[in-house]
Amino acid sequence: MPKQRITSLTTVTAVTTVALLTLAACGTESGKGSGSGSGAGSGGEVRTETALTDVRWNVDSVTVGGRKTAAPAGASVEIDSRGRASAKTGCNSIGADVTVEGDTVTVGKKQSTLIGCPKELETFEKALDGAFSGTLKATVQDKRLTLTTADGDAIALTSEPPAPLVGTEWTVDALAQAATATSLPKGTDGKARFTFREDGKELSMEGSLGCNSFSAPAKLSESASGAPATLTIGRVSSTRKLCPGPEMTLERQVQKVLEGKVAYELRHRGLTLTSAGGQGLSAIAPAPGK
Repeated sequence: MPKQRITSLTTVTAVTTVALLTLAACGTESGKGSGSGSGAGSGGEVRTETALTDVRWNVDSVTVGGRKTAAPAGASVEIDSRGRASAKTGCNSIGADVTVEGDTVTVGKKQSTLIGCPKELETFEKALDGAFSGTLKATVQDKRLTLTTADGDAIALTSEPPAPLVGTEWTVDALAQAATATSLPKGTDGKARFTFREDGKELSMEGSLGCNSFSAPAKLSESASGAPATLTIGRVSSTRKLCPGPEMTLERQVQKVLEGKVAYELRHRGLTLTSAGGQGLSAIAPAPGK
């Protein structure tokens, strides 16, 4: 099973986190446009009702050298208010130093995970990595953002509201052990998924472990004093059919995560669960309208 390696593109230090996919370094932000009382030449501000930072932007397409490539599911860019940026390519993740000043976004040093990707994802990943570089001009209109390079290459994005924990079908897209992330066993994409249900004050989860259907009671505990929010999962009940080897391997690994008290992190369409023993998984919600 291939392991995910996170290697800095510009420094020797390597970083790997079970959060899988939120890699970034610090920058600064200033000069956000207010959208009022400014003309076309007023300092290049982004005049919009939608903020540029602290928004998950789904990538719609990348245009490089006049060639437009549609984005795969899960491709996104986020820049937080402290200048930390992360981009998901649909396979790997890219983190970067970013400075935002008015409508100018400057991308500095980058880091990337190094999962082996299918050819079509690899092609898109190279296009996004190349376009998300250097000095970019940001144009925000309604819920859409365009980042354009000095050469005219462009990334087209659409803002997305966060998915709720309860009622969303979460599909497992990666696994982790200790601080080492791994891709799913070959041929098991989309096999493991679950949904949290709420009936009055009672919470439960149900879905597929990768082969068998399952259900389990659950209880949420909000975070306190900066501690991670936790989810306590009760006894898991499941069917007992046999499936091909990779599906059973996935199922056993998912079961190790869904035991007792687990830490969870919810970010837009991404959910990360980590057990006390260090086993973890990340899951993604379907794109809006799907």
